Amino acid sequence: MSRTVLTVDDSKAIRDMVAFTLEPEGYRVIGAEHGADGLAKFRSEAVDFVITDLNMPVMNGIDFIKNLRADPKGAGVPVVMLTTESKPEMKAEGKAAGATGWISKPFDAAMLVAVAKKLAG
Repeated sequence: MSRTVLTVDDSKAIRDMVAFTLEPEGYRVIGAEHGADGLAKFRSEAVDFVITDLNMPVMNGIDFIKNLRADPKGAGVPVVMLTTESKPEMKAEGKAAGATGWISKPFDAAMLVAVAKKLAG
C-alpha cells in the first residue's frame, strides 16, 4: 500500500521535484500551490506525510501548519518544512507551530527519501 505525501509549495518546479524523488520510492504525491490549497487537499485526502514551504502567497507555511494542527485529523501527521529559510528563529517558529522537521532548499534527494521513510514509513 502506498503512502500519500502532500507537498505544499508555490513553486511548481519544487512540487515536481518532490514527486520525481518520492514517487519511484512508492509514494503517492499530491501537490498544493499554497497553504489554503494544502489545507483543502489535506481535508479531502488521507495524507501520511506533509512537506511544506514557508514563504507562499495566500497562506504561508507557519499558518498552514497551525491550521493543520488545529484539525483533529492533523494531530499526528508528520510535517516537514522544505524552505530556503534557515534562520534559527524561523526554525523555532516552525517547531512551535508544530513542524516535525526542517529541510533546506535545494534539497538532497537521498535525504528527502530517508526522511519520508522515517516519518511516513
